[in-house]
Amino acid sequence: MSATIRAYRASDLDAIYDICVRTGDAGRDARGKYSSDRLLGDIWAAPYVILEPEHAHVLDDGTGRPAGYIIGTADTAKFVARYRAEWLPATADRLVDGDPRDEIMLELHRNPERMLHPELADHPAHLHIDLLPEWQGRGQGRALMAAFLAGLRAAGVPRVHLGMSPQNPGAYAFYHRLGFYDLPIDDPGALYLGRDTGPV
Repeated sequence: MSATIRAYRASDLDAIYDICVRTGDAGRDARGKYSSDRLLGDIWAAPYVILEPEHAHVLDDGTGRPAGYIIGTADTAKFVARYRAEWLPATADRLVDGDPRDEIMLELHRNPERMLHPELADHPAHLHIDLLPEWQGRGQGRALMAAFLAGLRAAGVPRVHLGMSPQNPGAYAFYHRLGFYDLPIDDPGALYLGRDTGPV
């Protein structure tokens, strides 16, 4: 069986967590870096597939198991409001203080408003894309992006943005090949890029 891009299914959730942590250190494996290998997924992946599954797509390796994903929101401001109202309470019992390794991530988790930048108002959607290393460089990232952008176009969304680690030059080059351009956001910890939702 060949790999395909398909819609996210609820049964994919554990695989989404796994892909997130295995690519969560500026594209490298972050397993063992935090108190739980599910911490990164609780912040950067699960809220998207649970709160906005209609914009979640996976790369199915041909056996039914995801080997990558693209997730995001059509409206960052609405997503932030839902994150605070729904996701923070849903995770309050497991995302708790206690391990100093988790402090920075928990601070980000508890401040979803960090996603809101006035300069991004005309790029209302945002996304995260992750592929396991063995699936990178094979055209699957482009295929995932095409599926995500098509969903945004169908929803009437004109432009999208993303934030990324400055320590991942491979990802930066990938986004530029797909038509993303730099956005002037003053954030020393991240680079921001955007593009319209036209086809790649």
